[in-house]
Amino acid sequence: MIMNEKIAVLMGGKSLEREVSLISGQRVCDALVERGYRVLPLDVTSELVPTLRSERPDAVYIALHGKYGEDGTVQELLEFLGIPYTGPGVAASALAWDKAVSKRLFVRAGIPTPSWVTLTADAFKQMGAATALDRVSAVVGGFPVAVKPAKQGSALGLTKVDDPAALPEALLTALSYGDAAIIEKWIDGTELAVSVLDGPGGPSVLPAVEMVPKSGLFDFTAMYTPGETDYYVPARLEAAKAEEITALATRVHALLGCEKVSRVDMVVGADGVPYVLEVNTSPGMTETSLLPMAAAAVGIDFQELVESMVRWTLDGGA
Repeated sequence: MIMNEKIAVLMGGKSLEREVSLISGQRVCDALVERGYRVLPLDVTSELVPTLRSERPDAVYIALHGKYGEDGTVQELLEFLGIPYTGPGVAASALAWDKAVSKRLFVRAGIPTPSWVTLTADAFKQMGAATALDRVSAVVGGFPVAVKPAKQGSALGLTKVDDPAALPEALLTALSYGDAAIIEKWIDGTELAVSVLDGPGGPSVLPAVEMVPKSGLFDFTAMYTPGETDYYVPARLEAAKAEEITALATRVHALLGCEKVSRVDMVVGADGVPYVLEVNTSPGMTETSLLPMAAAAVGIDFQELVESMVRWTLDGGA
């Protein structure tokens, strides 16, 4: 069946997640072609606006990852051009992209999130390593901690720090990806990714994916290298805990104002509490990505998943 709609798929770009984005985008293009849509693959460059104006797509599938693709920038551009697009809007994208801001919202809403401190590059330079260590001990509650960029995706720049002496190096790594880092209490437990899809009947929560990285750290390598992580779908949770996780993901999705799709990353600690770590508004669509994995667990194949996101966008969420 040939569809009349033309779908532009934005991918690539200049972010540090360019290669992952290209893989996601190509898989999305292939799925849409198989479903009969007219597809316009676009590796995002400075010519994006003229191209969109001349091609006049009916909708845009955002397969961009990282800065500009997930922080509300491209969403605002598309709204200015009047082109509907997949994924959350400008405000929700910006809130989720800035982990420090989203964590403050979690706390205000009474949603558990690991204790943390945000440190800018300038502050780290001025206070020095010794003062930074004192601040971590006072606010976060000691080690181990996770150190990561405040605004970055795919776990780039993530380090687990067990020894206080290793904190300065971890901070320098995180700050090489941006101007602020988050130092967050490390929670040992069950790592989960919970995807939420909007639909005619309201938000639908897919089965939680449990990640068990062989290295012990679910970083960029563990995410995208086949065989580096064991996955369990649905996650190995008791029924009551699974229901709690579902309700929490729905609540976080609504709190940030997410539309169409989100993925809520959390960890269930030894105390049984699910702690929300962050929210992803442009989930990956690679062969090892978590959203397609969760969808497949309930019988939604990749083509069906992609088309459902496009149709929901084309139909205006109706």
